[in-house]
This record gives sequence, structure tokens and C-alpha cells, in this order.
Amino acid sequence: MKLIRLAILIGIAITVLLTIAVYPSLPPVFTSHWNASGMADGSMAKFSGLILIPLIMIACVVLFALLPRIDPLQKNYEKFRNYYEGFILVFVLYLLAIQILMILWNLGYQLSTNVTFPILFGILFVYLGFLIEHAEQNWFVGIRTPWTLSSVVVWKKTHERGGKLFKCAGIASFIGALAGSYALWFIIIPALIVAVYTVAYSYVAYQNELKGK
Repeated sequence: MKLIRLAILIGIAITVLLTIAVYPSLPPVFTSHWNASGMADGSMAKFSGLILIPLIMIACVVLFALLPRIDPLQKNYEKFRNYYEGFILVFVLYLLAIQILMILWNLGYQLSTNVTFPILFGILFVYLGFLIEHAEQNWFVGIRTPWTLSSVVVWKKTHERGGKLFKCAGIASFIGALAGSYALWFIIIPALIVAVYTVAYSYVAYQNELKGK
């Protein structure tokens, strides 16, 4: 656990130091957005564009660290603490990778976002699947519906299934790296399907529990 926390801090430090180090070498206008075809279609001032990812990273890590402390079911976090902190690390590395890709693009090394982004999202979804499978009942992490929060049994059933589905969504996202301008759909559609399905499944599982099935 301590090693994971250290790795999180190192990831943040690398992101900040890298951002500072490359700042003088970047053009004053910073490309910061790409459309579904992988073409750059948005830009910001260099300072704003470079500082955005580090600020998001630090804010999210602080939030993730705070959530278990304010959750009424905070004791349950200890049962999946390693997976939870592992997700924070994966999220930090995900943002670091995006920062590196943006820096490379603005330095003239234009890697296709339709290849790199599906891979990054795929990794995030797959690990999210592991986190969800192991998450115990709480108010902030996992598939939180009125029915999962009302029944430990429904929570476990929904998260066991949801975890597997998020891993499948990750695999679909990986495939999107081969789909060219359609890559975005391989990220969005599987994620939406999993979200809708797990909500519906939790309702059905709860109704079955009430009926004693």
C-alpha cells in the first residue's frame, strides 16, 4: 500500500517537473483538443494548456484521498483499499500519458489520437473492472444505485457482473485503436451499454431478492 502511494506521488512529481521542463520549448499556442477523426480542432494559450492536466491530476488525487474519510461506510474501504489506491495510480499514469502525448504533439511528434486514446481508455476500463469487482458497499465508488445501496447481496451481484463488463468495454476500446475515425465509438458505446445494463440489472436483482428468488 505504501509503495502504491509513493508511486502516485512520483507520478504527480514527474508530471509537474516534465511540464516545467518543456515549457520554454513549446509554441505560444498549445493544441489541446482533437475531433473524432483525430484532427486537431482546439487550442489554448501555452500556460493554460500545459497546466490543465497537472491541476486536474492533483485535484482528483486529493478528492480520491478525501472520499473514504467522509463516506459513512468508510470501514468498507479497507476491504478493497489496494484496488482503490491502485486505481488512483492508474488514473495518475493515464493523465501523465495524455500530458506526454499533448506535449509531443505540440513539439511536432503527432501521434494519432485515434490509436493512443482508445488504448489509454482501454487500460482505464480494464482496471476499473477489477476495482468494481472488489469494491464493497460504499457511497462513492462503484455502481451506486438505490438498489445496490439497499442490499449487500444486490451490490455484490451487480459489481461482479459490472466488473466483467467493464473489462469487456476495455477490450472493445483496444479494438477501437484499429478503427480509425470510428475509434471514439468503441470507447463511448461500450461504456454506455455497461452503464445502462448495470443500472437495469441492479433493479431486477433487487426485485428478485424481494420475491425471494
